[in-house]
Amino acid sequence: MSYYSINRHWSDQFLPEIKSIIGNHILHAAPDPLDHFQATDLLMLDAKDLRIAARVRRHGYAARYPHQFTIRAKLPSGAETELSKIVNGHGDWMFYGHAGPDGETILNWWLIDLRAFRAALIRHRTTGAHLHMGDKCNADGTCFKWFDIRSFPKEPPLVMAQGSSNV
Repeated sequence: MSYYSINRHWSDQFLPEIKSIIGNHILHAAPDPLDHFQATDLLMLDAKDLRIAARVRRHGYAARYPHQFTIRAKLPSGAETELSKIVNGHGDWMFYGHAGPDGETILNWWLIDLRAFRAALIRHRTTGAHLHMGDKCNADGTCFKWFDIRSFPKEPPLVMAQGSSNV
């Protein structure tokens, strides 16, 4: 089994929990007229096609890097990475979570607006607006770009929602 397959299998175990968390942020109670006349109890946000990236880090990183999120920036194969795809305009939101000590539940998480992320990168590049970020390479040749959430502008807000559980 490839390294990708192992990591994909591990991260896919969190998809039901991620869907449950995100559902709370995209579904809203319908107003009375829709409920009364159109059999509608819930409405989805005004988005026809909302694309959400999901990343869960292994347990231990939340305590070491409580204000950072990472995005894969380089692969040994040279394949396009998440950072390249996001910078090129793909994705609307990113769910970013940390696994709990059991390795099977999510301890804490952020829901990040990728449009706000891209806007902050543009401001950083064109106006010199300060973003605290850096690079981290692993022994296998995979590299990540890390970003400190606290360094992002207040507007537009980067973090749309956040949460934690008591695992």
